[in-house]
Amino acid sequence: MRSHVLMSCLLWPSFALSAAAQVTAPSKAQPTVRSTTPQAGSIPGSFVDITAKSHVMFHGEASHTTKKYLLETMGSGVALFDYDNDGLLDIFFVNGAPVSDPMAKGSIPQKTDPKYWNRLFHQKKDGTFEDVTEKAGLQGVGYGMGVIAADYDNDGYEDLYVTAYGGNRLYHNNGNGTFTDVTEKSGTAGIGWSTSAAWMDLDNDGLLDLIVLRYLQWDFEDIWCGEHREGYRSYCHPDTFPAIAPLVYHNDGNGHFAEVTAKMGLDKPGKALGIAIADFDRDGRTDIVIANDSMLEFLYRNKGNGAFEEVGLSSEIAVDGDGRTYAGMGVDFQDFDNDGLPDLILTNLANQKYAVYRNNGDSSFSYDSYISGIGGMTLLHSGWGVRFLDYDNDGLKDLLIAQGHDLDTIELNFPQLHYKEPMLLARNTGKGFVDVSAQSGDIFHQAWAGRGMAIGDIDNDGRIDAVVTTNGGSAYVLHNETATPNHWLTLSLVGHRSNRDGIGAEIKLTTSACSQYVTVTTAGSYLSSSDKRAHFGLGADTVAKSIEIRWPSGAVQVLENVRADQVLTVNEPTAILPKR
Repeated sequence: MRSHVLMSCLLWPSFALSAAAQVTAPSKAQPTVRSTTPQAGSIPGSFVDITAKSHVMFHGEASHTTKKYLLETMGSGVALFDYDNDGLLDIFFVNGAPVSDPMAKGSIPQKTDPKYWNRLFHQKKDGTFEDVTEKAGLQGVGYGMGVIAADYDNDGYEDLYVTAYGGNRLYHNNGNGTFTDVTEKSGTAGIGWSTSAAWMDLDNDGLLDLIVLRYLQWDFEDIWCGEHREGYRSYCHPDTFPAIAPLVYHNDGNGHFAEVTAKMGLDKPGKALGIAIADFDRDGRTDIVIANDSMLEFLYRNKGNGAFEEVGLSSEIAVDGDGRTYAGMGVDFQDFDNDGLPDLILTNLANQKYAVYRNNGDSSFSYDSYISGIGGMTLLHSGWGVRFLDYDNDGLKDLLIAQGHDLDTIELNFPQLHYKEPMLLARNTGKGFVDVSAQSGDIFHQAWAGRGMAIGDIDNDGRIDAVVTTNGGSAYVLHNETATPNHWLTLSLVGHRSNRDGIGAEIKLTTSACSQYVTVTTAGSYLSSSDKRAHFGLGADTVAKSIEIRWPSGAVQVLENVRADQVLTVNEPTAILPKR
């Protein structure tokens, strides 16, 4: 449990820490405590579908068959990243591949037609996009699943790692609008069914390493799951298949990666779909959370000696509040109550309630799905891509979630549940989350089989936008047009001693009302990669009083009186700064 002393400016319900827990809780300078309770009559969000206007045309191919292969249910991911360094976010979509009906055991789907290609859309200065897939060389192979972007070789250009059933690919950004497939040279091909991935510096040597999740030990085997008596077939439950460990690659700095899964202590078998990173115990080392499907969730604590230990059960995030496992799919790992401690949300299937875990500050979490309001609003829904984001720039992180069940037959047995569902927008009031979806735009009244989701400020207007993929359907570009007088600040970090993207850096931004905290990452959500830039809503403040950046190198950089309403590039000092 947590002490009210740790609260900076919110009114979230809290409980007293024991004396022992208070000793181990992280210490930090406390800003002035003020209430940020929203004023009466505050407006919800406004998200507008600008897909057609943006000239983005993408259809995710799921290749549904009568055999109900589990692969068909998963959908694919999307990346928002600036591949040509023009200051505008571009969009990369992962796509499936044809699956025959039936598919021979041992087969690997291949992209036999351009409709199955992965797609790269370049944003032009007028805000529209152009398809540059062929020029970039990113058509892809296999049945695509996830994507993660980052500058792994510190050359100033964002690279891509794309996961698939049938062959992962590492694409090096050449800096001229093209990419080179360096998978074999780098040693990052892997085997099996890969899903989400994350870039992070596992050993703080200034080079980004790669974690690649795998879902199941699975093949195109003809297994009947469903109701024989009713005469229909359904997709098999994950319990039908064995778990499998992820793949972890250490960046050697010469364009090659060494597989170090067991050496790092990250080899526990799971059924992994989502991954996110943050320093949950405030020891200066980045930790890892993995969303597993229908088994215990994993939290890996970074021991600082080149290895990790799995502490999901002892930290109380392995199961829900009733001690049950659930279908963990999407995940995000950010501080939603502004107390300096990263919190968790994991999405899952209907009748399970999305899992919210609030960080207690003593290396444990409290299951807060009920007290936060998320449990009640998600009981009958199924979530995939999820991210904390401050859509109205009031200084409080809200939630945007792509939804839809995995079973296209779900309504046969459960008519109250639906395969296609509208998205969810949950507003952070400072006391809990409230569902503002119905008042936040027409898109929240449209039913999709939502899957991947990436967030970022596509038009650099200070409001966070989103791109969403659907299973076997169109993708959507959602423009945030929320009318708000609130100010904002976006930070683009450039590491020099740390990795160039500053992934793993922790940013504390203080205004007159409170302090906020963001971990820099492109990972999180489901199969997707979001804008690496850190966004903050400043409320009524036109200046950030102070910004403290704790770089992965250990350097602590402080900026003061930073003007609002700008995208600010911050270079890591090359001189060694004292730790605070």
